[in-house]
Amino acid sequence: MRRGVRLGVDPGDARIGVARSDPSGMLATPVETVRRGKGDLRRLRQLVAAEEAVEVVVGLPRSLSGREGPAADKVRQFAVLLADRVAPVPVRLVDERLSTVTAEAMLRDQRKGQKRRAVVDQVAAVVILQHALDTERATGEAPGEVVAVKASADATGNDVEETHE
Repeated sequence: MRRGVRLGVDPGDARIGVARSDPSGMLATPVETVRRGKGDLRRLRQLVAAEEAVEVVVGLPRSLSGREGPAADKVRQFAVLLADRVAPVPVRLVDERLSTVTAEAMLRDQRKGQKRRAVVDQVAAVVILQHALDTERATGEAPGEVVAVKASADATGNDVEETHE
């Protein structure tokens, strides 16, 4: 098992759930929910730096059959933008089938309505990251696929600050 803190990310249309692992890669815990939109990538970059993360694991939504649809396409685009922002820290896409359903089930009896919605994204990120950690521990290999980094710099070589929606 590789050592170092990993961040788990569950990108949704309105919110992004974030979780972190302990340095040994045994246990995932919730961190925060980031509002989707302007500044979301900046906040994720700040979290990567603050946690001294060695890797970011992003949940890739697939159907039960394993096919990828429009939601997976959006997550792939988001992951490329995130990879550009947090480089050289690698970003990996991992299968997240049923992570939100699992998170909702875990919270159903503990929290109601608005309180549950406020943390379900974080819990989904925990489920995604914990699955990735368990898979790596069982197989000895990093899970998922690495997201290629595209240079996002202007003609002067400065980072381009895009608005992410």
